Amino acid sequence: MASRVRQWLLDPGSIYTATSKCLPEPSTQQRLAARAAEIGRRWSELPPARTRPVLAVLIERVEVRVDQVDIHLRPTGLSALFDTAVTPSLSEETVILSVPARLRRAGMEIRMLIDRTDPFAVVKPDPRLIKLLVRARRFNATLVQSDGVAFAALAQREGVSRSYFTRVVRLSHLAPDLTQAIIEGRQPRDLTAEKLLAHSRLPLAWHDQRTVLGFA
Repeated sequence: MASRVRQWLLDPGSIYTATSKCLPEPSTQQRLAARAAEIGRRWSELPPARTRPVLAVLIERVEVRVDQVDIHLRPTGLSALFDTAVTPSLSEETVILSVPARLRRAGMEIRMLIDRTDPFAVVKPDPRLIKLLVRARRFNATLVQSDGVAFAALAQREGVSRSYFTRVVRLSHLAPDLTQAIIEGRQPRDLTAEKLLAHSRLPLAWHDQRTVLGFA
């Protein structure tokens, strides 16, 4: 639940939308969004004694449903949290953040399991993914320096099949920020070397690559 609130704090668009009625001045909204983002970025460094009051002032109530948990936030609570002058509206609507959940039977009981996937959890670098990217760079350099040598011959030099050589070379065109994310271990949890190789026929547009590989 805290992770979902943190996502909201880091999204300036959501902050602007939530505070548009109680904070009509764009400059004030901008300052508030910047402060919210700062708290969101530092969230993992803050002690529970600091994060608990933040959640308490923001959350109005929590509703548990069959397939999700709905977190109702107070936009004016966000403003008060940062000592920003507000003009509350009687018709103000709460902001609802949803977290997927599911029911599971445990003996004679039925328990609700909340999806605990944390988008901010640290993912360790995957050596196989990194090795694949290094190989892609090497294969591409070989291709550039080949002076017209056939793919089959280049693949034979590398001791791999022509099909494998072709797929790996395509990965040398991966967006720089995606390459950096993989090196630092910030790739999606389900992105493996096998999956990346299977999606080697990537779109040329970098934003489309992010969508295909689950970064967007």
